[in-house]
Amino acid sequence: MKTYLIKDACIINESKRLFADVLIKNKRIEKIATNISTKEAVVEINATNQYLLPGVIDDQVHFREPGLTHKATIYTEAKAAVVGGVTSFMEMPNTNPPALTQELLEEKYSIAKKSSLANYSFFMGTSNNNYEEVMKTNKKKNEVGGIKIFMGSSTGNLLVDNSLMLDKVFAGSELLIATHCEEESLIKNNLEKLKSRKQILEASDHPIIRNEEVCFESSFKAIQFAKKYDSRLHILHISTEKELQLFGNMIPLKDKKITAEVCVHHLHFTADDYARLGNQIKCNPAIKSSNNKDALWKALLDGRLDVIATDHAPHTWEEKNEPYEKAHAGLPLVQHSLQLMLHYVKEEKISLEKMVEKMSHAVAECFQIKERGFIREGYFADLVLVDMNKSQTVSKENILYKCGWSPLEGFTFPATIKNTFVNGHLVYGNNVFDESQFGERIKFDR
Repeated sequence: MKTYLIKDACIINESKRLFADVLIKNKRIEKIATNISTKEAVVEINATNQYLLPGVIDDQVHFREPGLTHKATIYTEAKAAVVGGVTSFMEMPNTNPPALTQELLEEKYSIAKKSSLANYSFFMGTSNNNYEEVMKTNKKKNEVGGIKIFMGSSTGNLLVDNSLMLDKVFAGSELLIATHCEEESLIKNNLEKLKSRKQILEASDHPIIRNEEVCFESSFKAIQFAKKYDSRLHILHISTEKELQLFGNMIPLKDKKITAEVCVHHLHFTADDYARLGNQIKCNPAIKSSNNKDALWKALLDGRLDVIATDHAPHTWEEKNEPYEKAHAGLPLVQHSLQLMLHYVKEEKISLEKMVEKMSHAVAECFQIKERGFIREGYFADLVLVDMNKSQTVSKENILYKCGWSPLEGFTFPATIKNTFVNGHLVYGNNVFDESQFGERIKFDR
C-alpha cells in the first residue's frame, strides 16, 4: 500500500484551522505536523491553497441493491459518493427483499465488501412482525449502525404502524433507533380531501398532502416512545419548523439520547421550486414552504439539528416522469452534498468549520463510529482535499449516479473535490479512479 504525504494543506478539524502536512501510512493518519520529512518512499501531494477535510459520513442513503439495481447499485452510488467527498455511508433497509432478517442484512454487507469504494454500514429493517429478528441485532452493537423504523409510507412491508410493535422495539433495542416520521393516517386523510376538490394532482400538492402536522405528530410519537424507555432515538430528515420545538441544544451531542438530522435538499429547495422541477424534487418527507427552510438553517446552526445527510434516493428518469401520484419519491444527492454545502460556505450561510462538524464529526459522535470522522493521528485516513477556487457545473457528462440525472443539473458549485482518500487509499484524484481497493465495514465503539 502506498504511503502519501500531503504538503501544506489548510486542515479544517474540530473547529480549528491548521496549516500543516499529513503523513498517511497503512490506512491511517501517521503524523500531522509542519514540514514533515521522511526517508521512506512517499507519493507527495501539493495541497497549497487547498483545504483538507475529514471525509463526509452520510448516515442516510438508499443504494437500491439487492433487487432494485435498475435504479442503482452499491458500486455505482458509492463511486458517486467518493467523487463528492463522501467516504462512508449508512444505507437503509428498503431494498428488494428488504433487510428484515439477519441473513438478508449480512448479504448486503457481502455485496459491499466486493464492490463499495466507500466505507459502509447497513441498518436493520423493522416490520410489524419481525421483532425477534430485530432483537438479534443487539448482539451486533459494534457492527451495525442501528435499527430503522419507517413510521410513514414505505415500500413492501416496512411500514410499522402497529403501536404494540413500536412499543416492543423501543423497549428492547440496545442500538440506536432511526425513524422516518410521517403519520400515515394523516397522509391518507389529506390525500382524500385534496382529491375530493381536485381531479388531477401535481407535484406542488405534495407538501399539502405531507404537511407539517404529518411530520410533527409522528416525530412527537417517536419521542414519546423513546422517553418512555430511555431509548437512543435519531429522527431522520426533519423538514418542518414545527418539529424543531421537539429538540434541544442545552447538552453536548455525546450526552443526547434524542438527536435529529437535516438533509441537504430541505436546506436548499423550497415549495417554490416545484414549478421548475416538478416530480424531480418529490420526496418523503416533502420539501415545504420557505419558512421551514429558514427555520431548519437556524436550528442547524444553533445545535438543535445535529447532523447533515442526503437521504440519497435514486429513481430512473422514467419513474420520476410518471404522473404525480405514480411518480416515485426521492432524489439523488450523494455526489453533490459536500459541494452544495460548500456553496453555502461561500455564501457565508455556514462556516467551513461548522459544515465539517455537521457532516463528519457529529455523525461519528452521534453513531459512536470507531476511529473515523476526524483528522487525528491514528485514525483511519478518510480525507478529502478541496479546491475552493475552482468551480464546477453539474452536467449529464459528470453525473455518476446510475440513474443519470440530478435536480441540481446546471447548478455551478464554487468548489471542486480534488482528492478523496478512503482508509489511506487514494481512490479518487484529479478525475482519475484507483479501484484496486474497496472500502471497509464501519465499526462502532459502544
